[in-house]
Amino acid sequence: MRLAGRVAIITGAGGGIGGAVARAFALEGADLCLADLQAVPQLVAELTARGRTVIDVPTDVTREAPVNALARAAVDALGKVDILVNVAGTVSFGAAETLTAAEWDRVLAVNLKGTFLCCQAVIGCMRRQKYGRIVNLGSILAKNGGNARPWLDRAEQGNAANAAYGASKAGVHALTLYLARELAADGITVNAVAPGPIASAMTKGFPERLRNLIPAGRLGTADEVAQACLFLASESAGFITAEILDVNGGMWGD
Repeated sequence: MRLAGRVAIITGAGGGIGGAVARAFALEGADLCLADLQAVPQLVAELTARGRTVIDVPTDVTREAPVNALARAAVDALGKVDILVNVAGTVSFGAAETLTAAEWDRVLAVNLKGTFLCCQAVIGCMRRQKYGRIVNLGSILAKNGGNARPWLDRAEQGNAANAAYGASKAGVHALTLYLARELAADGITVNAVAPGPIASAMTKGFPERLRNLIPAGRLGTADEVAQACLFLASESAGFITAEILDVNGGMWGD
């Protein structure tokens, strides 16, 4: 029960990784505030049945007022916020040449602005209690320039995450480093988990030729990402901050 007595906000709780994080945290004793664009009543029922206190607060993370309301709801219902895991995100595919300005703005609004707003909303609470764990979801694509190899086959880029996605996640990495320095003296750690290709509905069409580039020989799982988040959110990781933890089967190392 590594998170016994802790309260966590998890955004993107309706997705595969967000749901896996919620289940892992509940199993370790955390009470939860779950947030996604739509309510997640089935997940709430599942975790409540396990003896956890869980609230469901549908939230658009791109808008400041709803995000601030999310943080207030967690404090009002659960008494505090010890942990924030920013999973909420979106993806975008294709070549830079055809990427529209509107699509660029949409992706950065969700992935980067949303992460910033959620972090900002919990800083005050965490500072007052002199304790906090913030875990952001980055990506291997913020580091490696993308999995596609368009110099071999231009079609690969058309079916792969694009520059907007990579830039948004690189921004999440940079935000993590800045906040880690700003908040360390207040007992708050800020880290990120950078997954490689994860088995999900989004990666059902992941090309076999790219799968073969993963040294581990397979896609990762949402549970493996959740376990990395759980470690960084635990008291065991108290001397770890400003870390971008790779979970990619050896596909990228730094």
